[in-house]
Amino acid sequence: MSDRQDQLRHPRTPLRDHVASSISRYLRDLDGSGVSDLHAVVMREVEVPLFVEVLSHCDGNQSRAAEMLGIHRATLRKKLREYGIDNG
Repeated sequence: MSDRQDQLRHPRTPLRDHVASSISRYLRDLDGSGVSDLHAVVMREVEVPLFVEVLSHCDGNQSRAAEMLGIHRATLRKKLREYGIDNG
């Protein structure tokens, strides 16, 4: 079966739909409580698993992971330190 046929049989939900659903659920869960730094919260909550999963996919190779992420390796290393992600 070709990739195209597989995609037609098992359509993939776009990442943005997953994110929208999660944000909507989070806002409902706030139940009227305010939040003033939602952008920072979302970025942190998305970046940590993104970096962890991409590094795992790249077998811990930071250069490959940075390339895949479209960021400079120094930026990746800085973010890993910020978030306390051990890549050792």
